[in-house]
Amino acid sequence: MAVLVLTRKSNQSIMIGDDIEVSVLAIMGEKVRIGIQAPRNIPVFRKEVYLEIQQERAAQLSDSAREVDAALSRLGGASPAP
Repeated sequence: MAVLVLTRKSNQSIMIGDDIEVSVLAIMGEKVRIGIQAPRNIPVFRKEVYLEIQQERAAQLSDSAREVDAALSRLGGASPAP
């Protein structure tokens, strides 16, 4: 994966592809307020929220896999995974 580092001032933007615009709305000390315009079908999350969602999905998949293994074991079709 490549990393691109840019310097932008307030009211300047960058484009990601043809459909996503990231704008610097304001700079207040060490905080930068950004705005993101993207099509509605593209989810946009803060990274910490995105990571929580991924952890929840992984836990749900793990639970589902255990349920399938248990059902197969009851049917005698396969042994549960370790």
